[in-house]
Amino acid sequence: MNILVTGSAGHLGEALMRVLRASHHQPIGVDIKPSPFTDHVGSVSDRDFVRECVDKADAIIHTATLHKPHVGTHSRQDFIDTNITGTLNLLEEAAAQGLKPVVFTSTTSTFGDAMKPPAGGPAVWVTESLRAKPKNIYGVTKTAAEDLCQLFHRNANLPCIVLKTSRFFPEADDDKGKRDAFDDTNLKVNELLFRRVDVQDIVDAHLLALDKATRIGFDRFIISAHTPFAPEDAALLGSDAPRVVAHYYPEYASIFAIRGWRMLPRIERVYDSAHAQDTLGWTPRYSFEAALNCLKKNREHRSQLSLDVGGKGYHDVTFDEGPYPTRGF
Repeated sequence: MNILVTGSAGHLGEALMRVLRASHHQPIGVDIKPSPFTDHVGSVSDRDFVRECVDKADAIIHTATLHKPHVGTHSRQDFIDTNITGTLNLLEEAAAQGLKPVVFTSTTSTFGDAMKPPAGGPAVWVTESLRAKPKNIYGVTKTAAEDLCQLFHRNANLPCIVLKTSRFFPEADDDKGKRDAFDDTNLKVNELLFRRVDVQDIVDAHLLALDKATRIGFDRFIISAHTPFAPEDAALLGSDAPRVVAHYYPEYASIFAIRGWRMLPRIERVYDSAHAQDTLGWTPRYSFEAALNCLKKNREHRSQLSLDVGGKGYHDVTFDEGPYPTRGF
């Protein structure tokens, strides 16, 4: 199968290209930036370019996007052009050229303020049924693109699967308070409990979604590492997360102590990926539990694919305030 991968120079796009090139599929990488994984350079907002690329493909994985880190450096119109118009171009061409299946990479950021509990309140249990409340132009445009996918399935019978990925970037956290308070790897391992996923697991989810897209038709799936928590843990997670983690993993504190690590004092939200696991047959392998087992053996807890792709950053310049500017909306 010829699979068009948009955003092939990005974190996830490169990961997909690496895996697909090693498979029986023929990937076609497109991006606005040249890279070893980009076959055609151009923008998804360019309809003629999109038409030519879709013509070469049997299916589409659409990862190209402006991200949250671009909110402070790009205009709102840029977000609309790339995230909405670009998605519309791909959907219209996929529908016009024989209902070619589309897997659209979205984000848990679309939930926005819906994931913020009241002060001292329980953690928010995040499933696909939580109503989106975007808090910036990134979330607004990704929500609109998801709705376009649903519209094209309903009106044109186009197979469209939306995967709402949680954090997988290797860059430092944008929250200075967290950067100052936690070792970077410590923080990322903690996040595997509730808001992070390894890029290998994301690639696996995309390929499963593509394989099942025609049968499913349309659906949204949260793609995040398996959490040990249950909804009944929400109240205590919001006030004493270490106590809850110790209940599930009694030895975690001693493993952390060797490295001078600690757990977050409270967890405000938990992403539940059970729907993806049940419906797609997806089994995320890189969990908090798996990371603990690696730490005990002094082994790398990330996938080889994550290490191979490495960090890319989101801009060609550095910023004094952190990995990217947080101003703007």
